[in-house]
Amino acid sequence: MTARNSGEGRRSFTLRDQRGASVEAQGQVRDDAAGEVVPSGPPSGGREGKRAAGENLWGYLFLSPWFLGLFLLTLGPMLATLYFSFTDYPLLAGPEWTGLDNYKRMFFDDPRYLQSLKVTFIYVFLSVPLELVFALLVAMVLNRGLQALSLYRAIYYLPSLLGGSVAIAIMWRQVFGEDGLVNQFLALFGLDGPSWVSTPEYALYTLVLLKVWQFGSPMVIFLAGLRQIPQQYYDAAAVDGAGRVTRFFRITIPLLTPIIFFNVVFQLIRAFQAFTPAFIVSGGTGGPVDSTLFYTLYLYQEAFAHFRMGYAAAMAWVLVVIVAAFTAANFLMSRYWVYYED
Repeated sequence: MTARNSGEGRRSFTLRDQRGASVEAQGQVRDDAAGEVVPSGPPSGGREGKRAAGENLWGYLFLSPWFLGLFLLTLGPMLATLYFSFTDYPLLAGPEWTGLDNYKRMFFDDPRYLQSLKVTFIYVFLSVPLELVFALLVAMVLNRGLQALSLYRAIYYLPSLLGGSVAIAIMWRQVFGEDGLVNQFLALFGLDGPSWVSTPEYALYTLVLLKVWQFGSPMVIFLAGLRQIPQQYYDAAAVDGAGRVTRFFRITIPLLTPIIFFNVVFQLIRAFQAFTPAFIVSGGTGGPVDSTLFYTLYLYQEAFAHFRMGYAAAMAWVLVVIVAAFTAANFLMSRYWVYYED
């Protein structure tokens, strides 16, 4: 290594690497005469800053499809429907501003809208608790160490994958039809059952059964939660004389409350969005006598059958508010019943 003076207390160094090549290196050196440290060479922050900016640019470039989807397919249509909800928009002509007329009509001048709310609330408040209770019972049975557990778990999860399909809804209509499998089973005992999907008193409850049948998704989540409860808690309770019922309500349920809370929120949102079963079973009418007129089905009719897009947009935003209100209420009440071990 050799050093050369550069004139004003700045020195450059010539380094030779292992291959004998000369490399000019400049660094901060102390000027003996001035008694201060003088920086030599260009600062390295500029190059590093440009390199970091280039890396950020590539990151945003790879994220650009997601941003395009967010703004063009999600936020954009949401803001557009918010505007359309205050207009009379017949879809085949331009929207005309009407203010709050759509919302006034919903709650004061449209009995079918109120019927759709009633049907949807009955469906949600019946199907969700029954589905979760059934899913928890099946999960507890599977948690007892059955052989071929993976096979049973896959079989029970299958309805959750197929339950929202058109084919399953058609099958369900056939099963509960006048000559369906249910009535054939009742005929073995001398009973003559009605056409369950065509009778107003029973049609909605067949859809509730279809929802309960799709218990696979919460069942798998419950099973994972049960596997996380330490066995020592049950052993200690058994030593103290606690029976199975006491252990279930004093150990299993408290430690499962975070899982129950998640399933309640998730299944509530899915139940409010239910559409395909009612559309297929009723033939798109919500019948008989609007007994299966789900909220989403009536929204679909207003938008694409009657071309009242502004009214349908207002219904969509009311549904958003309803779902958000129930979700927020669940989060607020969770502090009183959800137990976290930490």
